[in-house]
Amino acid sequence: MKLVQKSAVAASAMALSMLAAMPAWAQDAAAAAAPAAPTVDKGDTAWMMTSTVLVLMMILPGLALFYGGLTRAKNMLSTMTQIGAVAAIAILVWVCWGYTMAFGDGGNAFISGFGKLFLASVTSESTSATFTDSVAIPEYVFICFQMTFAAITVALVLGSVVERMKFAATCVFALIWLTIVYFPIAHMVWAAGGLFFEMGALDFAGGTVVHINAGVSALVAAVILGKRVGYPNEPMLPHSMTLTSVGTGLLWVGWFGFNAGSALEANGSAGLAMINTFVATASAALAWMLVERLAGHRPSALGFCSGVIAGLVAVTPAAGNSGPFGAIVLGAVASVVCYLAVAKLKPKLGYDDSLDAFGIHGIGGMIGALGTGIVYSPALGGPGGADYAIGGQMVTQFLTVATTIAWAAIGTAIAIYVAKAVTGLRVAPDAEREGLDVNEHGERAYNY
Repeated sequence: MKLVQKSAVAASAMALSMLAAMPAWAQDAAAAAAPAAPTVDKGDTAWMMTSTVLVLMMILPGLALFYGGLTRAKNMLSTMTQIGAVAAIAILVWVCWGYTMAFGDGGNAFISGFGKLFLASVTSESTSATFTDSVAIPEYVFICFQMTFAAITVALVLGSVVERMKFAATCVFALIWLTIVYFPIAHMVWAAGGLFFEMGALDFAGGTVVHINAGVSALVAAVILGKRVGYPNEPMLPHSMTLTSVGTGLLWVGWFGFNAGSALEANGSAGLAMINTFVATASAALAWMLVERLAGHRPSALGFCSGVIAGLVAVTPAAGNSGPFGAIVLGAVASVVCYLAVAKLKPKLGYDDSLDAFGIHGIGGMIGALGTGIVYSPALGGPGGADYAIGGQMVTQFLTVATTIAWAAIGTAIAIYVAKAVTGLRVAPDAEREGLDVNEHGERAYNY
């Protein structure tokens, strides 16, 4: 009997211990079933912070010197000041309502929601996803990185309208254009839920969002604004190819942040984007000078600089979506087509795109975006899967390009006409002849 009682007591004790352990088992099971919290890697974060600063360097001083050197001396400061001002506007607008329109929570296929208006709910602890599961970067870092893309895109547009557009008009235009053109296109192509993101469009770092967008907008703005006084009968040569060459070098270096940074991590994809940014650009620079020679001209410094930019533009959507040899071919092809757009198409049609923003960024962006659908194929050394179908992807790429062209054209026309109604848009002919440095800013780039 005592043995039976002892056995009963032992059984009861075991049962109680099992019952006490059940909550711990349930917690372990729940923890195993729940997705792991995203891990913020310090190396990825450091790389993205560096990339962000590199993209800023592309604007100031890179683009400012590149564009400034291409203008006449009397408009050097005006060009640099306009670029700096619209970049500053973009930075402030981005944190107020741009980020939430492009990458906020909810929304639809064309814009995201307004839940992060003025960066609501964003803290130093909040994160943004990368392309690797459970790996994230601080949301503030992602916001800053994408902020620089918005800033350089609106600055690129100015290449077609410098030397004749009022400073006030430039500022009004930038504010409206960013809101109705850039933010929606960025959402459609790059954000989850965006129209072309969900269709699987390939745009690694901004062939559509940045370059087609800016290039087409530049063309529309130039046509509405009209030609510079004296164009095309008077010579309007670059006043300093030295400064333009320095700006070109800064752009190429900064572009590694632009392209390799778009991997959002310091990994193999960033390495692929890095080597492609080297080789496509080198190929394009040499191709432009070769075409100049075949056309009966001497290879020029301006041709080299133009080829560098054409290659960088073309490889932007393909940076992480192509093998190195696909990037070499893409850069060379884009350079040749851009040369023809600048040297043949522009004179034939007669529009005054001052610094060839459309001829290089618009045309180069189109070649790059469409070409990405081809070079992504593993048969051509691209990173696509074994079942990748070029035909189906090309349809998606074409729809993305066509929509970007239409959206940018219509939105730019609206922004330009609003700026015209508010500011008058263009400086007086006498002010244009004397130069915008003195008439718009009361300064001179050079004191003789």
